[in-house]
Amino acid sequence: MKILAVDYGDARTGLAVSDATELLASPLPQIEEKSMVKAANAVVEASRQHNVGMIVIGLPRNMDGTEGSRAQKTRKMAAIVEQAVDVPVRFWDERRTTVTAAAQLSEAGTFGKKRKEKLDSVSAAVILDSFMAWRKNHPDEE
Repeated sequence: MKILAVDYGDARTGLAVSDATELLASPLPQIEEKSMVKAANAVVEASRQHNVGMIVIGLPRNMDGTEGSRAQKTRKMAAIVEQAVDVPVRFWDERRTTVTAAAQLSEAGTFGKKRKEKLDSVSAAVILDSFMAWRKNHPDEE
């Protein structure tokens, strides 16, 4: 099944999609949108365009595992998405994904404006990779 991953942000929202075998996560062009509703609608459109069977949204937790205001905003955006799609919407802990994505871009020699244009979607791909690895190792859990 193809899965869409979302790294929601106030100005930019990263997207990544898996292949049908759930082995590869590919970053998609990120959404440049400050409006929560417009960003959510763009996520819905991407889910339809890529014919996904699930949407995974990165949930920003504090390092101690608690949820702050960013998590609350993400949950609100996810609720908008969930009302508009017929596929399951799941949350996935996104702690340290941006750090991992930044390191990957640094290793690839991507800096400056090009880095800014890709960081959130690479973060979404990191979220998706983590989620797919968990699913592979926990086939009986949802």
